[in-house]
Amino acid sequence: MTWKLHTLAIASLGLSALVTPALAADWKFNNGLPEGRSESQQLDQFAADVAELTEGRVNIDVFHGGSLNLKNEDVVRWLPQGAVEMGLVWANYLGRDAPALNAVLVQGSVGSPEELITVLPEIQEIYAEELAEWGIVPAGYMALPLLQASIFCKGEPVRTLDDLRTKKLRVWSGDQVETFTKLGVAAQIVGQTELYVALQTGVVDCAVYPALFAHTISLHEVTDYASYLYPVAGVPYVLGVSAGAWEDLSDADRAAITTAADRVWERTNAYEAAEENEMAARAKLEEQGLEFLEPFSDEDRAAFLEAASATWAELAEEAGGNAPAYRQRMLDALGR
Repeated sequence: MTWKLHTLAIASLGLSALVTPALAADWKFNNGLPEGRSESQQLDQFAADVAELTEGRVNIDVFHGGSLNLKNEDVVRWLPQGAVEMGLVWANYLGRDAPALNAVLVQGSVGSPEELITVLPEIQEIYAEELAEWGIVPAGYMALPLLQASIFCKGEPVRTLDDLRTKKLRVWSGDQVETFTKLGVAAQIVGQTELYVALQTGVVDCAVYPALFAHTISLHEVTDYASYLYPVAGVPYVLGVSAGAWEDLSDADRAAITTAADRVWERTNAYEAAEENEMAARAKLEEQGLEFLEPFSDEDRAAFLEAASATWAELAEEAGGNAPAYRQRMLDALGR
């Protein structure tokens, strides 16, 4: 009798294991962008969609503004190692560790919004191929709004390259340093979270920044003037997943996350209101005391694009590996 009861108890435990739901996967998502950015709001919605589509089997907690102390430029180091399960990957930050990825498209390598839209599908294909080598799975992509890069300065107006050559300029990527150096401008990389203080304390005098997002870091409080210089080659963000975490999911949950990521792309890959949004952002900044000057001249803007094109070729050659082939794929897509 004792043996029978013991056997029955084991059988009962086994049955309970079969019907007990699997433990939920609680993931962390590192987002280096400020919480007030529209992209951050998209990531919050992505997390909500994942929870709904997986019926609570995958819960993603998004940490904004670099609050986990994981640097954007180190993402191909900490994400594959599982420091968090997901992270926002942006190629413009990866010149040190993944130069081939960074050289796919650089600031100034496209001259119009139409050109950028044309090459987006090719960019996504290249990113998926390259990130696989790093142990990162692109669950999907988030389009960066079409942006206009302006030069924000404190103290006195700057709207020519000659003016800019007398200033210390903040940029956000290595290719920008190279391009501005070709133009005789002293440029240095300053992270977004350090930019406000860098301007306030005189580490830099001016900063390259899109007017559309300037309010998110209160740029109007530490600068007085801004002038448009060039269209941003806004390569998409990657919603990156650690390959290990991805493999631990069921097929159904992977499909759910992909569906949620596709929704992000559908919501963000819309450019019809880009010019209207840019003008509205400038107007708001002017209400807050910043003066928008006339744009840099056609000659100065052409000089910037020419320097950027040369930088692109050099970076692809220096990166080696797949970088030259990636650049050629981009040129082919652009019809150049």
